[in-house]
Amino acid sequence: MHKLHTADYIVFLLYFVVVSAYGYYVYQKKKSATPDSKDFFLAEGSLTWWAIGASLIASNISAEHFIGMSGSGFALGLAISTYEWMAAATLIIVAVFLIPVYLKNKIYTMPQFLAKRYSNGVATVMTVFWLLVYIFVNLTSIIYLGAIAITSISTISFGWCVVGLSVFAIIVTLGGMKVIGYTDVIQVAVLMLGGLVTAYLSLTLLSEHFGYGSDVFKGLSLLKEKADTHLHMIFDKDHAYYKDLPGLSVLLGGMWINNLSYWGCNQYIVQRALGADLKTARNGLLFAAFLKLLIPVIAVLPGIAMYVLHEQGLFQQEMMNEAGIIKPDHAYPTLMNLLPIGLKGVAFAALTAAVVASLAGKANSISTIFSLDIYKKFINKNASERKLVLTGRWAVIISMVLAALVAPALKTLDQAYQFIQEYVGFISPGVLAIFLLGIFWKRTTSAAAMAGALLTIPVSTVLKFLPALTNGAFPDYPFLDRMSITFLLILVVMIVMSLMKKETTNEVQVSKDMFRVTPAFAIYSIIILGILTALYTVFW
Repeated sequence: MHKLHTADYIVFLLYFVVVSAYGYYVYQKKKSATPDSKDFFLAEGSLTWWAIGASLIASNISAEHFIGMSGSGFALGLAISTYEWMAAATLIIVAVFLIPVYLKNKIYTMPQFLAKRYSNGVATVMTVFWLLVYIFVNLTSIIYLGAIAITSISTISFGWCVVGLSVFAIIVTLGGMKVIGYTDVIQVAVLMLGGLVTAYLSLTLLSEHFGYGSDVFKGLSLLKEKADTHLHMIFDKDHAYYKDLPGLSVLLGGMWINNLSYWGCNQYIVQRALGADLKTARNGLLFAAFLKLLIPVIAVLPGIAMYVLHEQGLFQQEMMNEAGIIKPDHAYPTLMNLLPIGLKGVAFAALTAAVVASLAGKANSISTIFSLDIYKKFINKNASERKLVLTGRWAVIISMVLAALVAPALKTLDQAYQFIQEYVGFISPGVLAIFLLGIFWKRTTSAAAMAGALLTIPVSTVLKFLPALTNGAFPDYPFLDRMSITFLLILVVMIVMSLMKKETTNEVQVSKDMFRVTPAFAIYSIIILGILTALYTVFW
């Protein structure tokens, strides 16, 4: 039944009050007498390792995971978890090799790194790309999916859901990074709790349907028995969804490009660690890696359970849209509607927490990039700290309004999670090539970096649309393979250009001692990699 009861609203109201009150407490306790842009955008020196780790996950996990990833779990199975599990390994790499370079060189924004290493031109081009993607892909899709999910479990209209989520996120974001970072700890706790409640329900429903009572462990064994085809991580070429997850490319190719670009060169992710010392930043990233291992439990398993139940003839109408077409993204909202009174409020709060935390993180990064890399650099070079903070707050409001206006246009999507991954992937290969060569090859020139920045979208676009334009004469590669091809082409172009014309380059400080880690960090990293090896071995 698409209805929230009084108890559900009480639970949600409690969540809202706790988050708002704690955010206000953090803001009042830690605000400085005079506005400071680094304090507002980065919470410099204020976030603990657990706040950084929680904020990383809160910014990353959103409706695209609860709704989109569960939908992909329904459609193609456990293999979609590779985005989460490979991210855990990626976070270790970022902590060891990239974060030390950023901190040593006092980098506060990704465009700042590009300006310092290459030129203002390269930084400006990538700033525009990032702002467009953050607003019109990331913010828009999160608002859309969150509104769809809330509409499916309540009588609140889609339009009011969009407005409510946007306003709540703006309130949290206007307090700055400290408020976001510490309220994200509550947000992560709530979204994990709500996610586990829904996962538990899905498995017990499965157990009950086959006559075993409310036995969650029997539900897990039934997944293996009834949906074995949905429990493989690596697809063969004849698999129906090979184009979404092309076999070994998820381990050896495009998935690394996707993850390294997202976790290592992405403002709204890296920003959480840029205001901390190296030890705190690394511990925060390691904590986030551990949390990443758990995400498929709350986001993917419910989708697979719904697939089994749907195959058994249950929830036929709930999984269809008005045209009678099965919509995988309906899996998670259908489950939420089955929760008992009170627990539905917990799931509602969890979903809202995921959406609002992710929106706040992205909006904060949009305001950071715009204020420091556009406004201060080109519009008002002598802007005071107070003016920068004010500009950042206006950037939050304007970007959220733009995203809210565009969000309804996404209603035609089938699997929103795949849409997000594919279209963000248009710029990821170029971003990663520019950053890796800029850090680890001193010879890389600014002209080569500019070529890489300008080529990434055209090459990605050609690889995607040329097969249709040539009636199949040109190979139709899976999008992860397109990312690999684009990355390699840009690498070759950048290397050749750098070798052809020697020029004085702006080096960043990089030394081997930066990459040394503590014994404790090494041990925890080995544990994470061991768990990943076991998971891929069992579910190959």
